[in-house]
Amino acid sequence: MNNDEIISALKSTLGADAAIVTDPTITPSYSRDQAPFAEAAAPIAVVLARSVETISQLLKFAHDNSIPVVTRGGGSGLAGGANSSADSIVLSLEKMNEILEIDSKNMIARVQAGVINSHLDQTAKELGLAYLPDPASREWSTIGGNAATNAGGMCCVKYGVTSQHVRAMTVVLATGEIVHLGSATKKAVTTLDLTHLMIGSEGTLGVIAEITVSLAIRPATPSTLIATFPGIQEAAATSTELLKYSPSMLEIVDHTTIQAVEAWKPLGFESAGSVLIMQVDDGSDLTAATDLCTQRGAIDAFFSSDPADTADLIALRKLAYPALERMGMTLLDDVAVPLTKIAELVGRVESIAAKHQLTIAVFGHAGDGNLHPTIVYPHGDADAAARAATAFTEIVIAAQALGGTTSGEHGIGSIKRNLAGQETEPKVQELQRLIKSVFDPRNILNPEKKLS
Repeated sequence: MNNDEIISALKSTLGADAAIVTDPTITPSYSRDQAPFAEAAAPIAVVLARSVETISQLLKFAHDNSIPVVTRGGGSGLAGGANSSADSIVLSLEKMNEILEIDSKNMIARVQAGVINSHLDQTAKELGLAYLPDPASREWSTIGGNAATNAGGMCCVKYGVTSQHVRAMTVVLATGEIVHLGSATKKAVTTLDLTHLMIGSEGTLGVIAEITVSLAIRPATPSTLIATFPGIQEAAATSTELLKYSPSMLEIVDHTTIQAVEAWKPLGFESAGSVLIMQVDDGSDLTAATDLCTQRGAIDAFFSSDPADTADLIALRKLAYPALERMGMTLLDDVAVPLTKIAELVGRVESIAAKHQLTIAVFGHAGDGNLHPTIVYPHGDADAAARAATAFTEIVIAAQALGGTTSGEHGIGSIKRNLAGQETEPKVQELQRLIKSVFDPRNILNPEKKLS
């Protein structure tokens, strides 16, 4: 079928009430996520699903006709995982945004995949509960997208990534069949754990339509510690020792990032080579932790348990990425290394920056080794863009050489497939391909993504 025939058949299959977008001035806006280097093309059509049944009908149609389907939520991804091709149909779950149930006694919520992360948490807050995963994009990223990439966030040092909060899900397979995975119970080992196989699969194995997640008693207002250090070495070494205080946040910011923030919104950190920010949400006195920072060479260290101070104390970390965006185009990397290798990775990133004459800032989650080197280069400079792409690859290779991994939380998408293959042994790659063939025999679900 040509594109017009596909659109006509699609409308007939889904019915008059289905929201199908074919306007060529609109479809390009659904063609990509936030990854600047990832290839993308406007799809044949965009289907705005409102029900599991619509997803099922679409996938059966696509499977029968071997048409690629790319699923997207809020489009907040950073690896090209939601990018479409010219021969594909985009399945948007943005309209499937209902919180179907909150069971406060069993502390679970059942939601459609398009529910915004922060909306679920704010709704749970009214009941004294919390949805704890907190990716930086939580104000617009969806629960389905969070599950598809196994998103993390600043609180995952204590509370874990998305996978640790998902109990069950409704998934539509490539053939259109609807299956229910997992259990609402906290424990369940009746079947193979297909639920967590689906988490992090980036839309390549099935479409996550509904999710049951764990809620928690809402943590107390946190106490916040901030410590400045002469350099990244002292800060990174101290961060591993601070883990004994069970932080709910432990972030590190390098000198390049500090300079970018200070140039935009001066906060008084201009003399710092690196900054650590830690929060605990159990009401602990952080005097001992502050003393430890001082003993380990901190220029300054202090904490506050006053809720009014919290926003001020974490402002440096919150402003990191927007401060860098002001300086030019940004290419945000995402790697994870062992905690003891954080300082060494930053050193290697500094060498890569000098080699390619680029600004590369590093900030991220010191508590779990997941860092976000961010490359900045001038708008419209093709040569700098090419150097940035090369540096991006070299950063990932540097992390791998230190015993780290290609992505901690953003996913592989299309921009890291070859890099992921370099750290995945051939037999594991073969097993992944075999699993893909079972779930998606005609390879219509997000092809050319995730799997090496």
